[in-house]
Amino acid sequence: MTTINSLSHDLPREMTAIGIAAPGGPEQLRPIRAPLPVPGPDEVLIRVAAAGVNGPDLAQRRGHYDPPPGASPLPGLEVAGTVVARGDKAGAHAIGAAVMALTNGGGYAEYVAVPQGQVLPVPPGWTLSEAAALPETWFTVTQTLVMRAGLASGMSILVHGASGGIGGAAIQIATLLGARAIGVISTARKADYARSLGAWATIERGEDIAARVMALTEDKGVDRIVDVVGGDMAAVNVAASARNGHIVLISTLAGGTAPVPLRVMMAKGLTMSGSTLRPQDSATKAEIARRLAAMLPALAEPGWRKPDIARFALEDAATAHAAMETREHLGKLVLVTPFGRSSEENLA
Repeated sequence: MTTINSLSHDLPREMTAIGIAAPGGPEQLRPIRAPLPVPGPDEVLIRVAAAGVNGPDLAQRRGHYDPPPGASPLPGLEVAGTVVARGDKAGAHAIGAAVMALTNGGGYAEYVAVPQGQVLPVPPGWTLSEAAALPETWFTVTQTLVMRAGLASGMSILVHGASGGIGGAAIQIATLLGARAIGVISTARKADYARSLGAWATIERGEDIAARVMALTEDKGVDRIVDVVGGDMAAVNVAASARNGHIVLISTLAGGTAPVPLRVMMAKGLTMSGSTLRPQDSATKAEIARRLAAMLPALAEPGWRKPDIARFALEDAATAHAAMETREHLGKLVLVTPFGRSSEENLA
């Protein structure tokens, strides 16, 4: 039997969460009443202040990204809040601590249980709603671009979708590690935002991207590419890559299949890798968290550029999804619970 230590024995039996009524559009997201999660031996229960909105949430809502076995059926892959209970083997985070976490689903709710290895402290100077925008994108980029593709100081990197959540995280992590990021954007407003995050150059999506990359890199090409587009962009990425380059495929917004010039890939010695974060086991996610933890102190330094945040009430999740699908936003969208609203009012 698991012993649960909690901040209060008066935790509610039920909570408000966001469920998916049926696969489809944003209107399928509905507020529901759900049982309060019970943390397992190595889990903490977080009172959610805010939950980030991410591409995998939209895919799950559409019926294209089923939760792995044992995961919560509710959407929501990242949260920030406070620890209110923990299992008897979960001693890494104190009751009452302000934390952010990569969840295994269930983040669109007032409470969520999370393995302690996927939980990190909120950076000093960050509000809970700001911190809720970090875990999913920073875990994803750390896993794929840093740990798998070996991003290192002195490299050049091309980032598609540079003004979005994944793109912004890739630019900031690359800059933090001493690499130079080129952002691909669609408007001047988005170019300004990408540069504010650390991109040293930007390319308009309608330009000849490969030709511009070569001009910017003295015909060398880029060492690493973060692709959230897929489709015909695969061939462009091959043309823009330097010898021994690595193309990291994170999403396929423009299509899941593509013609790829294999002979050019062979001649350049290129690697193309794809990955999804949610199905990874807890040990893998904990290892990513440890790698990420080493970068967190920089986020509290004076002058660090936080991502732009658009806030929506938890019960307005459908509106947030509709807004994200327009692709007009900068940075991240987050859903704020009543606890989150009161927390930020107290800081004001």
